[in-house]
Amino acid sequence: MAKFFKSDPRPANLSPGPETVGSETDRRATFVHKPSNGSILDRLPLLGNNTLSPLGEKIFLDRYALKDGSKSTLQTNDLVVALVDSATGQREIGTALAFNEGNVQVVLRDGTTLELPLEHVDKPVELTVEQMMDRAARGAAAVETSTPERQKWSENFRWLLDSWKFVPGGRILTACGTDQNLTFYNCYVVPSPGDSRDGIIETLSQMAEIMSRGGGVGINLSTLRPRYAYVRGVNGRSSGSVSWGGLFSFVTGLIEQGGSRRGALMLILNVWHPDILEFIRSKREAGKISNANISVGITDRFMQAVEEDLDWDLVFPDTTDIRYAEHWNGDMEAWQTMGGTVVTHKTVKAREIWNGIIESAWASAEPGIWFVDRCNKEANSWYYPEGRLVCTNPCGEQPLPAWAVCNLGHVNLSRMVHKGEVDWDTLGQTVRYAVRFLDNVIDATPYFFEQNARQQKDERRVGLGTIGLAEMLIRLGIRYGSSESVAFIERLYEFIATQAYEASSDLAVEKGKFPRFNAEKLLQSGFMQRMPESVRQKVAEQGLRNVTLLTQAPTGTVGTMVGTSTGIEPFYFWSYLRKSRLGVHEEKVSVVEEFQQAHPGQPLPDYFVNAMDLTPEEHVRVQAATQRWVDSAISKTCNVPSNYTIEQTRELYELMYRLGCKGGTIYRDKSRDEQVLHVQEAPKPAETSKPKVRPRPYKRRGVTVSKATPAGTAHIVMNDDEDGRPFELFIEIGKGGSDIKAMAEALGRLASLVLRVSSPLSPKERVQEIVKQLGGIGGPRSTGFGKTRVRSLPDALSQALEENYLGAEEELDVATPAYRQELLGETRDSLGLEAFVDLCPECGNTSFVFTEGCTTCYSCGHSEC
Repeated sequence: MAKFFKSDPRPANLSPGPETVGSETDRRATFVHKPSNGSILDRLPLLGNNTLSPLGEKIFLDRYALKDGSKSTLQTNDLVVALVDSATGQREIGTALAFNEGNVQVVLRDGTTLELPLEHVDKPVELTVEQMMDRAARGAAAVETSTPERQKWSENFRWLLDSWKFVPGGRILTACGTDQNLTFYNCYVVPSPGDSRDGIIETLSQMAEIMSRGGGVGINLSTLRPRYAYVRGVNGRSSGSVSWGGLFSFVTGLIEQGGSRRGALMLILNVWHPDILEFIRSKREAGKISNANISVGITDRFMQAVEEDLDWDLVFPDTTDIRYAEHWNGDMEAWQTMGGTVVTHKTVKAREIWNGIIESAWASAEPGIWFVDRCNKEANSWYYPEGRLVCTNPCGEQPLPAWAVCNLGHVNLSRMVHKGEVDWDTLGQTVRYAVRFLDNVIDATPYFFEQNARQQKDERRVGLGTIGLAEMLIRLGIRYGSSESVAFIERLYEFIATQAYEASSDLAVEKGKFPRFNAEKLLQSGFMQRMPESVRQKVAEQGLRNVTLLTQAPTGTVGTMVGTSTGIEPFYFWSYLRKSRLGVHEEKVSVVEEFQQAHPGQPLPDYFVNAMDLTPEEHVRVQAATQRWVDSAISKTCNVPSNYTIEQTRELYELMYRLGCKGGTIYRDKSRDEQVLHVQEAPKPAETSKPKVRPRPYKRRGVTVSKATPAGTAHIVMNDDEDGRPFELFIEIGKGGSDIKAMAEALGRLASLVLRVSSPLSPKERVQEIVKQLGGIGGPRSTGFGKTRVRSLPDALSQALEENYLGAEEELDVATPAYRQELLGETRDSLGLEAFVDLCPECGNTSFVFTEGCTTCYSCGHSEC
């Protein structure tokens, strides 16, 4: 076991060079890569091994191991991945025992035997991660130009993948090195729809084709004429951009990717569009947009208008302008520059729109914000029309031009720490090899749209990011979110950016510059003006292989597989209980378990912080420090407590803008509780008979009990009628639209019906029956201990009823904060921020959390991204 925790946790080697200059918050790395004699395979040791946890192994076998798709080689005693619940898509590992008329008898690892249809069983051909790594390394090296080069880079890429130093995107792990006709790319941006029925249907067709192959899609709706605009061809009025966004959203809900999850969609509308106020409210109004993430494209001029409290014109091109059909593509600045006519549909205060964005984000976590001008000014592709960034992918980390793609891979920072110090040599070589690996992906992957192939090969976009930042900081003894961490993160990501750009420049010498490269113009981008002069000079002299190189993507599935913190996020919690057919057992984050084994009985040091311990401002400052050295963007969630105010939300979003973030999203604990769905109900038919249920009296008296449960705090309202008899129950928990909230409402309604319906049992006897039926029901986790142990939401309701009506003791033991901090369901910081979890749609456990702009299950690894 590595002894990385020192008595003095502050490491000696945090800088990548012999010395640094400037203040603690403004030191710049001076590391210069020094090639050594001999092979990197001889010089740099492996940092660990490829061992996976049981959950990590299941994710590997289910998602990334090569399968025998025809099942022609399947025989008894073969290891299989079995679909054990077709409704949720839950899969488990087992062994094939026997075959019977199209069915397979499978014994799962917990001893359960099932008989399943053959189509519900997959046979992995690769049984070890080493086999997958061998395949992926060979596949990425296959595009090299000669046999010696292919052999050399197959070995180098194998070193890169070993010990999980580098984890390619999931599609690459699945498809690279196989003969399957599968894309290596996760996400796409398609052109904004043409402002006609044919144009909209064409975009819909493109979206559906990409989603059916498992890709996520981003669409900017700003090309579509606003609501009530005149449509000459049909002598009518347009239904507006939001209604068409609802169509894209509806179709997304119909498409299942790989049979297990819904398609992923991002819809963006720019802030000058006349439909913007309707768009901002669209996720909170029933029947508009429900199956998409939405963001507002924010311009610099708009932010200035907000700051100065100016009027803001909501505008759209004059659709009768003779240039409209041919030249309008959603770029308002270009349209006005060419002299296109613009119609002002409405003038409002800029702050009215800004306040609408803030209030909606506060209430329902959407819309996100995307600073479109900043992204384009920072972009290396700013100088050619096909490089204009029009939208982001569904998770927001990749602002892209039309037809561009996400080409993702992740350096595992948790493997770059030795004995409390950063191994800068290994990190630098890992980054360099990873750039070549992802550049090779561009030539190795199949393309299903010629436009994607042309765009990607003209630009050669690479999206190299990181996982394990939070674990790295813990191993270095640095508190995530502190000023020390911000200074270190700036140095770390500048080093990564320097290595990536130098590697791409060297590749340009060897293999050629990307076709759109123009040194003079590229070096004028906002990002390149920040780069060290040595890098700028190298790019000017040698060129660049890739127009972009860096990003920070959601990594819920691969991060969970390899057992480290995801993306640049902190750990969400330290431990959780996993339920299986063999019972419930606790699993802890590996770095916590390692510390506790090395220091039994000692509390976690102050630099062990998770998402619930951080202030929202600390989240943003980490994001901004990383963004400074990332040429694309970042997918990150800023978690805020339920009592966070609208004014604080406004200040946080404005802080994101001031610190240079390219976008952002917040998630306020229980934020969707306040969501109001405006639905006009159809008139109800007259009732022919009345059920024998006690009517609700005008006045009821009651008490409210708050109980910690594994799914969050439940507020249980118990009302009595005018005679003091138990009458009805209400249970509030979770966010609006979540499964746990729906189930809580159903539980309250059914219990209320039992109390109100005619029965020979007395009211007290009915309460006793409810308590007996619900008490002790166990879920995948519990909170508290002793008398206050709560096993599930039904168990919490049983206890509340018993305490209120059946004479339970008033004085109860209280779980200690330290114990709660170790449990999944009830982690809470001094701000009152609770770790809200929902029910996972795949495994059913209450461990489905919103982080990195995405929802991920910490029990089974299922991710919505």
